[in-house]
Amino acid sequence: MKKPVLVVMAAGMGSRYGGLKQIDPIDREGHIIMDFSVYDAVKAGFEKVVFIIKRENEADFRSAIGDRLSRQIEVAYVFQDLHNLPEGYAVPEGRVKPWGTGHAVLSCINEVDGSMAVINADDYYGSHAFAMAYDFLTKTEDEPSKYHYMMVGYQIENTLTENGHVARGVCVTDADGYLVRVDERTHIEKRGDGAAYTEDNGATWTQIPARSTVSMNMWGFSASILSELKSRFTRFLDENLKKDPLKCEYFLPFVVCELLEEGRADVKVMQSLDRWHGVTYKEDKPVVMAAIQKLKDEGAYPQRLW
Repeated sequence: MKKPVLVVMAAGMGSRYGGLKQIDPIDREGHIIMDFSVYDAVKAGFEKVVFIIKRENEADFRSAIGDRLSRQIEVAYVFQDLHNLPEGYAVPEGRVKPWGTGHAVLSCINEVDGSMAVINADDYYGSHAFAMAYDFLTKTEDEPSKYHYMMVGYQIENTLTENGHVARGVCVTDADGYLVRVDERTHIEKRGDGAAYTEDNGATWTQIPARSTVSMNMWGFSASILSELKSRFTRFLDENLKKDPLKCEYFLPFVVCELLEEGRADVKVMQSLDRWHGVTYKEDKPVVMAAIQKLKDEGAYPQRLW
């Protein structure tokens, strides 16, 4: 079995944050969040990372992280290109929005030919998550009739910001810890000691049960996900370009849920009790910096990673 690779989705510009937050340092030593993810991944056993970026950001990415990390782990780049569409399809006039996380991962089809862990560039996941993902991917193989995937889930309370709303996939699992579905909630806020979401711009709120499991887009896949993403993309375009040509997105969790509904895959949800850290808003940065320093002070990381 080939060793799994780490795939980092880093093509977003971070509109709410106001810049290229993926390469914004979050400690005095100049590390960025991806440094900690890659450090934890190398510690778990990963030997290659594939960054999904925009072509116009390549020079910034190489100087901020890629050239430095290439001394620690094999580094490759793929580009999420708005014009990377199946034959016969064209970008709708006026569209500038990327096609979503499913399209991002599909960008890896010529670079990745085995199992992979997929993460966001701007989220801190904790070392336990990478150890669980690597262990699963190195010990689990697909069956002829079913794919076996995994997801690292987090308690909702551990993934909120004090500075605004977040989008999370709220997970429903069965008694054995396998994913049944993901309910995408695009506007979740901290409400007292808990969390609630709104779908009508705050007119009404629905409480999310305490300790609910949410997806932070950390998945473990066999190579089968790439062929599934490719084969389903044309149907997505046919159905959605008519309805919302400028903003429709091909989300990775939607494809996973389709495979679950069809009985083509199962997804083992592995629980992490670590606290998520991420910079969704500029105001989050001091909080993340303090949390990272605390982890260093406790011995989880050296002051200088590399």
